[in-house]
Amino acid sequence: MKIARFSTGDELRYGVVEGLPAGESCPSGESGGRLIVLRGDPLYTPPEATGEIVPLDEVRLVSPVIPRSKVIGIGKNYAAHAAEMGGAAPDEPIVFLKPNTAVIGPDAPVVLPPWSREVHYEGELAVVIKSLAKDVDAADAARVILGYTVANDVSARDRQGEEATWVRAKAFDTSCPLGPWIEIPEPGSDDGFDPARAVIRTRVDGAVVQEGTTADMITPVPELIALVSRIFTLLPGDVILTGTPAGVGEIRAGQRVEVGVEGIGRFSNPVVRR
Repeated sequence: MKIARFSTGDELRYGVVEGLPAGESCPSGESGGRLIVLRGDPLYTPPEATGEIVPLDEVRLVSPVIPRSKVIGIGKNYAAHAAEMGGAAPDEPIVFLKPNTAVIGPDAPVVLPPWSREVHYEGELAVVIKSLAKDVDAADAARVILGYTVANDVSARDRQGEEATWVRAKAFDTSCPLGPWIEIPEPGSDDGFDPARAVIRTRVDGAVVQEGTTADMITPVPELIALVSRIFTLLPGDVILTGTPAGVGEIRAGQRVEVGVEGIGRFSNPVVRR
């Protein structure tokens, strides 16, 4: 089940996405989908339809979640990406934070910071947490997962190399596009989204520039949740970015960057400099 956060005016609402063609889907009129409008916030209440149906091409999709607390980033979780960054993967993934002010949704501009000369895309699978979690065992991780979405861990690469903390490199405004919706596993389904075998693909101006699979993660999702929840308490709405495969590269003002995960969907953002 795909749940989107959207607006048809000033009010933000949630809806179940239906009517999409099979395969990878884009949040635009070309998809021909529709939204079954829901009451309340699915983070806190079971999905309940209002009876209203809205065509997908008549809404503005926004980030499917604004974390109440934090976005947790995971660095060097793919060996090939660690190698392209100039070294071997660490024994444990690097953990960093992005504030919720970094989060934007589909079509919102990624604003290149004036203090960086080199900003990169990083397409990633993201995990949305649904309940308070502390010291979770990997075998029990599924119970705290609401679902999965797509992320672009936009990174000021020059600053990342200059500053050990990665704060400016990773945490600036608009550095965490999320979308287009949340893929929520359905209990008892054997043919749903598999976070361990999903293709991640990034395009710049329509050309594929990055392609990998979550099967190559060094530390898979359940172990990441266990690792992170030992460091700090996870709260409903927190988002974990699971790392990027090899193929990262620069984005420039005037371009459009699209990130997608097969089985969830894809979305894009224009790149601007102000």
